[in-house]
Amino acid sequence: MDLAALEERLQYKFRSGELLQQAVTHRSHGSVHNERLEFLGDSVLNCVVAQLLFLKYARLDEGDLSRLRANLVKQQSLSEIAERLGLSDFLRLGEGEMKSGGFRRPSILADTLEAIFGAVFVDGGFEGAREVIGRLFEPVLKVVDPKTLGKDSKTLLQEYLQAKRLPLPVYTVVETRGAAHNQEFEVECSIPKLDVGVRGSGRSRRGAEQSAAKLALEAAQAAAQALRRAKRKVSAVPDADAPGEVLKAAAVETGAVEPASPG
Repeated sequence: MDLAALEERLQYKFRSGELLQQAVTHRSHGSVHNERLEFLGDSVLNCVVAQLLFLKYARLDEGDLSRLRANLVKQQSLSEIAERLGLSDFLRLGEGEMKSGGFRRPSILADTLEAIFGAVFVDGGFEGAREVIGRLFEPVLKVVDPKTLGKDSKTLLQEYLQAKRLPLPVYTVVETRGAAHNQEFEVECSIPKLDVGVRGSGRSRRGAEQSAAKLALEAAQAAAQALRRAKRKVSAVPDADAPGEVLKAAAVETGAVEPASPG
């Protein structure tokens, strides 16, 4: 297998080509595989990402930095980077693993990427690994939101409402379906102050609450935006009538009432 194309995508030339070959070799392929390199690469990756975050976010505390790192190095994030590299084209898999679609499996892609980081570390030291990892994570770090990454929907909704000085949402189980071993929950999340009431479902009560919280956050943000637009529309209304007109415009904007017909 010609791995020169992979080296070009990594922008790193191995002094020992055997290291890269081992890094892309799954244990199903033979006795010489990438698991030890994966072990090493996992530690190197965590160290490099920690350094990148430490330098980029000078005001974040240890807890937030740890949250960001955990989400940047999780399987989903790594498999997405591996897909961007086209790593599946270079995997060495056993026949059975190949037939079962192992070259598309996120766990294999993520593990192989970590093994490559380990191989770069052995071949070129920490600086070499830092440069490769830094380049691959650069597009991700450009768009990451440190305020929201890794936070679940209930936490984001709670923080949003607290920032607006609004009461916390109320979660109510409205229905439970299915047998005890295979239940599905339906939960309503209500924010009375904003007249928001939405429902979410899930295989657990917590999952249903998270689903409902996500929808409630979207509804709350949409209502807030509509209110701001409505206030701008009536900014020219005389002061005496402004409060009523603002509420009327906001109701029209959010669809609560129909706009009056002309004439």
